[in-house]
Amino acid sequence: MKKFILLICLIVQPYGIASIYAQNKQDLSNLATEAEHSLEKGIVFMQSLAIEGGYVYHYSMDGKEKWGEGKTNDRTIEVQPPGTPAVGMSFLSAWRITKNKDFLQAAEEAASALIQGQNELGGWEHKIYFDRPKGKKVSFDDNQTQSAISFLMKLDQEIDRPALTEAVEKALDMMLESQLDNGGWPHQYPWQGNYHDYATFNDQGINDCIRVMIEASSYYEEENIKKSLQKVGRFLMISQLPPPQPGWAQQYNEYLQPAWARTFEPPAVCPSASVHNIHSLIDLYQATGQKKFLEPIPDAIRWLKASRLPNGKWGRFLELGTNKPLYYDRGRIRVDSLHQLSLERSTGYGYETDIHAAVIAVELRFLQVSEQAAIERIDQKATLKKLTANVQEIIKRQDNSGRWIVHQDQFRKEVQGRRWNGEYRVEDRISSALFNQNVEILCAFLEAYKKL
Repeated sequence: MKKFILLICLIVQPYGIASIYAQNKQDLSNLATEAEHSLEKGIVFMQSLAIEGGYVYHYSMDGKEKWGEGKTNDRTIEVQPPGTPAVGMSFLSAWRITKNKDFLQAAEEAASALIQGQNELGGWEHKIYFDRPKGKKVSFDDNQTQSAISFLMKLDQEIDRPALTEAVEKALDMMLESQLDNGGWPHQYPWQGNYHDYATFNDQGINDCIRVMIEASSYYEEENIKKSLQKVGRFLMISQLPPPQPGWAQQYNEYLQPAWARTFEPPAVCPSASVHNIHSLIDLYQATGQKKFLEPIPDAIRWLKASRLPNGKWGRFLELGTNKPLYYDRGRIRVDSLHQLSLERSTGYGYETDIHAAVIAVELRFLQVSEQAAIERIDQKATLKKLTANVQEIIKRQDNSGRWIVHQDQFRKEVQGRRWNGEYRVEDRISSALFNQNVEILCAFLEAYKKL
């Protein structure tokens, strides 16, 4: 959810900044020069960490230790953001705003790593192992395959490279082939005869697939892509649960029923998944112009606002029929409260989350697109001032090597052959997520500056 809120802020801010501005361009020229220099230093350093052009999540300060989803090695990269596709997208954004060919080359190298790891089906799993055979599954979990396709498609608009175009075509063919008859996408593909086959909203699986197909429809004139969007739009509408709980579950079986996934993920109504689905419906409306996609939204928003817990948060799972929060440990062991869960479940899974800002944001977006209310204009001067301050802070925090450091980062202490027991390590690390965030802000500032 934090990732989405950040994205909204970054989209809104540059648009407002670029529109007018009472700030003198000359006053910002030095900062713009520093921002470009900061980009160059950061990207050169990031490239020094590359493995066959790809990236993981975190690095020790000397670059010798590496972490993705757990500790990893020098022959493995991550597909899931903030790994290779996300870092590649950062390089591409920097190229598009500066036209520095070194940035484009860095993006091409990240793409080459992804293409090397694309499996026969046309997709990706969580990681790419350069010293092992390619996997035989496609994962739609946590924006893995979807982020790779998004990046490759965007790069395909910038360069003419047959291998890249072939990889994109193979991936889009897979997206069409893996789409379920009901219109959703499974957790994994091909089908396995278990919950991985279910249409899955968990971790924005279907939402990210929708984003990919909307992007594809803007790049390529393919009738099958348009049909796919209609198909998934219909699925969003028919999978909405009836009143008094007009939200969505995390996953649905072949009978369109909310279903169990892992033993701590029960069939239930899910507020956070519902927020993402509302955004997807708005995305579909904006992509197609069809107002039918807005029809399920008002009831869903009313239910979301009424489902807030007394502590101000929302339960991840609300019981079908009662709207009461559900808490499950592994083994489908149901407990009565968050405090009765094991340490692993209480710290490693968000059974209660604060989505208040996300609910407000999605309601405002709906009101804006449906023209039911006028949205107050953003104070553009204050927005530019804030972005300028952010850029100054980013430059200040970058060291002479080009690194942005997460100081005293806390992460799981792993012992080989033993399940995590709740212990943590605390030390400084290099973070791909922080790199991506800072590059995005620097690029937003430079884009706004150039439009002044």
